[in-house]
Amino acid sequence: MSHVYEERATMIAAGELQSFVPFGREHCKNHPNAVNLQLRQLQPASELWSSDGAAGLVGSLQEVTLQEREKERWQLRKGTAPDEVEYEEELYVAGNMVIWSRGSKNQASYVYKAFTVDSPVQQALWCNFTVPQSKKDVKDVVEQTVCIVQSTCVNVHSMSGKDFMSPLPFQVSALWSTKFGLLLERKNIIVDGHMSPIREPLPTLFSMLHPLDEIAPVVCKSTGLFESRLQYVSDSALRVVFTCHEPSIIMTYDTQQCTHTVWTLRKVTPEEQTTVLKCPDQAGPVHTPNAAPSLLSTHLRNVTRLDSPASPLHCHVLHNQSRIPASPGLHSRAHSPSISNMAALSRAHSPGIAAPSFSGAQRFNMSCHTPSPRGHSILASPNSTLNDTALLQEMEPILPDLCIEQLWTETSAISREKGCQASKVFITSDLCENKYLCFLVESHQQLRCVKFLESNETSQLIFASVTVITAKDAAPLEDIHTMLVLEASGSLVLYTGVTRVSKVFIPGLLPPTFSVQNHQPQLSTPLENISTPARATVQHMSRLEEVGMPSPVLEVRSSTQHHESSWLEDTPFQQAAPHIHTFRDPVSNRVTLELSSGSMLRITIPEVATSELVKRCLQAIRFILPKDTAMKVLVKWYNSYNAPGGPSMHLEWNLFVTCLMTMMGYNTERLTWTRNLHFEVPLSPVIAPKKARPADTGSDEDWGYLRCSDYHWQVSMQPALAVQGLEPVWPPGGVDNHQSALGLESSAMLFPHIPVLFYVLHLLYEDLKLDELQRSGARALVGLLQQLAKDLQLEDFIDLYWRDYPSFIKTFKEACVIDQAQMELMTWPVFLDGEAPCVFSWLSRSLRGQDVTPFPCLPGICERTKLLVLSYALYVVGDEDAISTNMLKYLSRLSAGGLEANERQSSMKPAPSSGCLAEKLVVWLTSAGFTLKDLESVPFGVALPIRDAIYQCREHPCSDWSEEVCALIGRQDLTKQAHKVTLANRKSTVGLNVMLEPPVTSEADEEEDGMTDLHPEVTGLIWSQDLRVQEVRRLLQSSRPIRVNVPHLPEVSDHEYIEEKENKLLQLCQRTMALPVGRGLFTLFSYHPVPTEPLPVPKLNLTGRAPPRNTMVDLNSGNIDVPPNMTCWPSFHNGVAAGLKIAPASQVESAWIAYNKPKSADLANEYAGFLMALGLNGHLTKLATLNIHDYLTKVSYSLSWVLMLIVVCMNFNNEHELDVPHSVQVAAVVGIGLIYQGTGHRHNAEVLLAEIGRPPGPEMEYCTDRESYSLAAGLALGMVCLGHGSNLIGMTDLNVPEQLYQYMVGGHRRMHAGINREKHKSPSYQIKEGDTINVDVTCPGATLALAMIYLKTNNRSVADWLKAPDTMFLLDFIKPEFLLLRTLARCLIMWDEIFPNADWVTSNVPQIIQENIGNQDQTSISEDLNMETLVQAHDYIIAGGCLAVGFRFAGSANSDAFDCLYKFARNFMQCLTTSTATVTGQYNLQTCLSMVLLAVSMVMAGSGNLKVLQLCRFFHKRTFGEMNYGFHMAHHMALGLLFLGGGRYTLSTSNSAIAALLCALYPHFPAHSTDNRYHLQALRHLAVLAAEPRLLVPVDVDSLKPCYALLDVTYRETQWYEETTVELMAPTMLPELHLLKRIKVKGPRYWELNIDISKGTQHLQSILSKDGVLYVKLRAGQLPYKDDPQGWKSLLAPNLNSRSAEVHTFKPEAVSTFTSDAALVSFAEYFCRASESMKHKQETVALLSAILYECVTQEYPEMLPTHISIDQAVRTLERGDLCETFSLWQMKLVLELCESRVLQQQLRDTRRQGRGLLLSSEFLPVMKSSADRALDHWLCDNSHVLQAYLRRQSMNNDTDISMLACFLVYHSIPSLKNMVASDLEGCSCFPELLLKSSQLGVPVRALLRLSPLLLQKHDSGV
Repeated sequence: MSHVYEERATMIAAGELQSFVPFGREHCKNHPNAVNLQLRQLQPASELWSSDGAAGLVGSLQEVTLQEREKERWQLRKGTAPDEVEYEEELYVAGNMVIWSRGSKNQASYVYKAFTVDSPVQQALWCNFTVPQSKKDVKDVVEQTVCIVQSTCVNVHSMSGKDFMSPLPFQVSALWSTKFGLLLERKNIIVDGHMSPIREPLPTLFSMLHPLDEIAPVVCKSTGLFESRLQYVSDSALRVVFTCHEPSIIMTYDTQQCTHTVWTLRKVTPEEQTTVLKCPDQAGPVHTPNAAPSLLSTHLRNVTRLDSPASPLHCHVLHNQSRIPASPGLHSRAHSPSISNMAALSRAHSPGIAAPSFSGAQRFNMSCHTPSPRGHSILASPNSTLNDTALLQEMEPILPDLCIEQLWTETSAISREKGCQASKVFITSDLCENKYLCFLVESHQQLRCVKFLESNETSQLIFASVTVITAKDAAPLEDIHTMLVLEASGSLVLYTGVTRVSKVFIPGLLPPTFSVQNHQPQLSTPLENISTPARATVQHMSRLEEVGMPSPVLEVRSSTQHHESSWLEDTPFQQAAPHIHTFRDPVSNRVTLELSSGSMLRITIPEVATSELVKRCLQAIRFILPKDTAMKVLVKWYNSYNAPGGPSMHLEWNLFVTCLMTMMGYNTERLTWTRNLHFEVPLSPVIAPKKARPADTGSDEDWGYLRCSDYHWQVSMQPALAVQGLEPVWPPGGVDNHQSALGLESSAMLFPHIPVLFYVLHLLYEDLKLDELQRSGARALVGLLQQLAKDLQLEDFIDLYWRDYPSFIKTFKEACVIDQAQMELMTWPVFLDGEAPCVFSWLSRSLRGQDVTPFPCLPGICERTKLLVLSYALYVVGDEDAISTNMLKYLSRLSAGGLEANERQSSMKPAPSSGCLAEKLVVWLTSAGFTLKDLESVPFGVALPIRDAIYQCREHPCSDWSEEVCALIGRQDLTKQAHKVTLANRKSTVGLNVMLEPPVTSEADEEEDGMTDLHPEVTGLIWSQDLRVQEVRRLLQSSRPIRVNVPHLPEVSDHEYIEEKENKLLQLCQRTMALPVGRGLFTLFSYHPVPTEPLPVPKLNLTGRAPPRNTMVDLNSGNIDVPPNMTCWPSFHNGVAAGLKIAPASQVESAWIAYNKPKSADLANEYAGFLMALGLNGHLTKLATLNIHDYLTKVSYSLSWVLMLIVVCMNFNNEHELDVPHSVQVAAVVGIGLIYQGTGHRHNAEVLLAEIGRPPGPEMEYCTDRESYSLAAGLALGMVCLGHGSNLIGMTDLNVPEQLYQYMVGGHRRMHAGINREKHKSPSYQIKEGDTINVDVTCPGATLALAMIYLKTNNRSVADWLKAPDTMFLLDFIKPEFLLLRTLARCLIMWDEIFPNADWVTSNVPQIIQENIGNQDQTSISEDLNMETLVQAHDYIIAGGCLAVGFRFAGSANSDAFDCLYKFARNFMQCLTTSTATVTGQYNLQTCLSMVLLAVSMVMAGSGNLKVLQLCRFFHKRTFGEMNYGFHMAHHMALGLLFLGGGRYTLSTSNSAIAALLCALYPHFPAHSTDNRYHLQALRHLAVLAAEPRLLVPVDVDSLKPCYALLDVTYRETQWYEETTVELMAPTMLPELHLLKRIKVKGPRYWELNIDISKGTQHLQSILSKDGVLYVKLRAGQLPYKDDPQGWKSLLAPNLNSRSAEVHTFKPEAVSTFTSDAALVSFAEYFCRASESMKHKQETVALLSAILYECVTQEYPEMLPTHISIDQAVRTLERGDLCETFSLWQMKLVLELCESRVLQQQLRDTRRQGRGLLLSSEFLPVMKSSADRALDHWLCDNSHVLQAYLRRQSMNNDTDISMLACFLVYHSIPSLKNMVASDLEGCSCFPELLLKSSQLGVPVRALLRLSPLLLQKHDSGV
């Protein structure tokens, strides 16, 4: 019997047995491919569809040939979902298919991806590629991929959806996944040696770091005695057998020397790369020191392609070799067929394959000799590329990416036989975290385990001892740090590292010895039929194992024979009892057993522990004990816990205590409380067969088994013996101990370590006390601890446990005697001598401001203790360095050796230095991973200071805190903001892009006007009082017919009337055609396109309707002359307007752009415009280069060119020899300016400078529209040198300013320098200009170029050149229009002198004009003066000044600037109607007016100002007189700017923005729709480049709706004004960010929020760029401004004065208006309503209502549980039935916090603004006095109990004991030991008592209560 018992103890049961079929196989069955068809022919139809498909398939697979069978392979791995659900992933390969599936415990397997490729799959594997990022601080992106290897290429499919195809330049034998990417092993093609000349060995190992990278050879660094050599890995005998990601190592096997070697794999250093480049000829074969220096480099350089991609690849992947070691001669005849290299290359370069460069493909060649099938060495056929390559100059070698360095080599002593290559390699770790590299040499049936560790200095690995375990197979179980080994005998054994744990029993499966040795027929039946409970089965098996161990002969036989046909297969019982053959696919703690019958079983090996408490105890034990002892303990525990039929979950702790105490030497049967634990464990196997399935029918063995069980002993023997008065006999296995006193067995394994173990378990207990959820664990642990404390006679600790659990501890009476000799055997750690560490009293002392000693802590185990102790040190003690340098002042760490370690742990990130303590605390807690959820489980008293800090931070958060910090302080608005900023996803505009139903109007009209995508929620808030946005839409819509209202006069004939109507329509169409430019600005960036739909482009409708009959009026009737090509440019603008709607954050792909290409040719202009718009909003860069080329070649020279050259701008061609249309040339020139903007690029500047003054010619060229070309060159030159001023480096010889000045004022033309001389030899045939400069052509460009070069430089000398002339003579020489440009240019240079008032504007007008304009009526005008010239000059100069003000204050909505400009606009409008209009000319006045209007709208850009809108509407209606296409364009651009981007955008005044605006608003507008003479129309759209988002939209974080919020915006100090703060109601347009200092969301409606811009504008910019969404959170009880503009409806407003009345008026229903928290609303519903059942508890209801009201209105609802807990604690105390003092401790901590000095200081801190502590002022004193009263009452009646305690007398009454403990805890009375030591009882008077007790830290209030007792003795004794 005894051996059964023993055997059972060292055996564990495996759980969850399932038959295993790869999921991919099932999926493949339904796939129509060759293998399946073959299978179906082999199988009868009925069988194919039978229920047990798997069995059918297995059967048929046996019939399929071996070759077919080899095709099926699979591998499994562990995957983790984002929500931390573990699942298994399977990659299954069969034929041409790869199936990737997933499944977990609670979800069936499903296909994740399935791939089918063209040729049979050689191998499939998972691999991670790293994509390095350009920015330094950005983490590299890891692409997770599946690689599918075919014979000629590797397909790589990434999880993000990218697919790559990398051609293989040689045949590959295997691919390996590594940390850096793929490792490729070149297939070694063996040639008959004597036939071919000796060749250099070629590299055999290559790496590919990314599918798009080239394949590079791997180098090997071997360190010799004197030097280290670097060479390519080119030893053909080297095979890779294993690769690992972490640590990054590979293992190889040398087939010649028969040894295994481990190498570290790393990136090559730059020095090593240069070494390879310098001396590549040193690269020689690895491992062959005698080899001659290699000429490999030459081969790597001139390579012909030998391994053609077509050659068959015999790829026997190592772990899929079906375990047959290949004989060396197996492939010796397999040559690659000699295909012409050209064919090979062309195949590699077929489209769609990312082939390497041509030279790259050649570099992998072997040598100049091609082995032909006949074995002769012949030259390649003449048509190959060989002849050329042989003569080519040497190419550079390929730079290696990865390098391997040798770490460890197997000693040759182990084995030198052939064929001992490892068939399986893995890394495993044991329970004590030692790591082993294990490899299985199957031919020797050995598992060799090499221990390795990481050294401290470098990240080098050190390999230590080798241990050999005999095994047929092995598999690692990562999750439980063990491995499963299949012994030669066929039994399964579990090892942890190299320590044997136990055998594994699998219900339903016998070890093979069973079926071989026992020839009784009844036992050879399969085991499933024998139904026994678990333990009975064990009994059978153990007996059998004793009998039938395989004899040594058999063992020898099995190892010599080929392992495929192992000896078991020959026995007659093979069919009857299948046995385990191999393991495969270990994942976490599951593994598949392959049985000899071919079927597979998946088993789960149980975990070390399931209960959290046991896990943590084991952790502590493992941490403190020496490793070997710890290992023994863990193994012992594992065996007893997982014995077949072991305990269920909740009894795990009982088993653990028993097990641990037994190992310490206790006899658990004899201690009452541990014996009771035994009874709780149901020992009857019938009741609890744990792991094995109970059978339906019983058997005889059951009964026999029951009679032998422990349970039977306990139930039957003991009562009988007790009656007879005999000594009880212990069941088998018990320790026979006949002493009457309970003692300990000093020979027990853990006996010497008892004190140390006690101490670590005590620290664990203290840690558990800090977690509400682990309180039951703490109580369980205290039983064990008090027993140990008693036996070790540690009074201090016993006192501590008794104070924590007074009534529970008193139930333990027994103690075991440990005599002195035994005591000496124990190792007593130093730290046991001090005071018993109690975490609550430590926190309490720090709150009272007393000195604290460092608190002991177990690193990695008691993390919560560490966190809270340091939090108190930081926040309560106020030591800022507590969390960084002073950590050891507050924490002492225990090291594994058992002594205190003083090394600092630098794992904690030091908190940023700025900010107050509360901020530091919160940031530090977050960095330590502490969340709100963790805070909820911290006991309420301990948590209060942290909550206080959180509450402080919630009031005044920093805007740049991370998402986690904001979540901890409970500011969802900030959390959401932080989340949004980090996550740039396209749905980021949650608040705004909610697809709202457009207002229901006549739908047909609505959807076509192209303006439906504005955000009505936001515009409705900005302009809530009126419908101005609707009005703007009406003014800018161009998709509906126009109303043509012509009165029909009686004398007009019908025909004439129709003509009149059409003429009127033509006039109106001038306006319609000009609208798209304005509409583009209005709808800017407002639309996110759907990738599957084309962009909606509104129609440009040029028809009309004539009232009253609504008849159609059309221009195409032929009645009137319509200009040709009239609609070309308008439809271009229409396309631009549609394209500009696309927001920059949208997902636009190249395919979508091409998808929008129209089918009909008449929409080509529109598409060209659309492309230009994409260029402007930055999406054109997504267009594939192929498409760009396509557009540039195939599209006729139409307007698409304009766009392409503007934005993509290929390079600039000086010669212009191409016959390119003029408009394209202009666009190209501006394109150069945009590309080289601000670079000061010399060559371009020189060319552009010459182009400004380019003469007409040669011959017929360059005669028309020269003005626009010269202007474009000037603008481009200005952009290239933008703002450089006189600092143009390297351009002094060009004399740019002087040359420009000459272009501006005229003069003799200079000879052109070299480059352009040829061009101007032959003069123009059309224009004769002579030698002088034509100022009319060159002046505008030169003026603006000067303005842009000297922009904002305040260079007075250049500005003076641009002054308006002040004599009549000079005024006559200059066009009035140019005066506008000069004035504008001069003001832009003198930027800082522009002032927004009328005086400054008029100060630009020269004296002569000012004098004569004002008094033209009074005095007679001198005849010399030309009045018309003066008036025109005056108007244009004023317009120029206004335009300058517009530029200076663009986008600022400056009221002074607006008033000034508006006044001038009104003046000009009056002039239009007065007589002066005839002098100035309608056209000139209209031009000036348009410019002033544009200036006003620039200042008010995005603001939607009503007055400006009225002006624009007035001009919209004027369609007669001088109003041409250009003026309409100007007015509607002004309207577009006014509502830029639907009010979300405004203009910037940065240099580039001003340049763009100068291009767009050039003050000469086209006369008609085809006019591009003075300025190219396309450039009008460049205004978009000056737009920037500056609208801040507050969005309520709860409702996600935009809302109003009050902001304080603080401006920085400048030279014009001091630092000022203005109050704005958001949504509002912010000023330019560089002018601001900070923005603050103001209370009281919303939680405050500060955005400090002085630290940097990135945070605010990222908010603005994402639609300006700023999340805000409404405070409790407040209503949004929309519902309550004045704040009168707020729930707190009515009764703030009468606090007493307030509580009574508070109805629970009102809670829902304060908070949406469901928990609080339910609380009000159930606890604060005086219902029938609560009638007698009116007081409670009132109290709870008051608490709730307080918490909700003061906005700390999280304090509600704290209030209630305090109330409960006090009530329990009053009743006197506190059985544990836990809640009283918390109450005490709360009171101490409120009285602490630290807090008083913080309350005085200005930042708290009078807000008190979290607990209300009235609540705490009431609770405190109740508690005091209860304890004082008790003391009065029971002072003798306290006296008895002080004199160490025994006490019996339970209630008294509990109340005494409460008293001691509440009054902080130190432990007895300390009180006795300081001799408090010896005091004679109170002062002496006070002095002594203050040293002990006893509070005075406690002393007042104690003093009568302590001094009583003296009084009575006197």
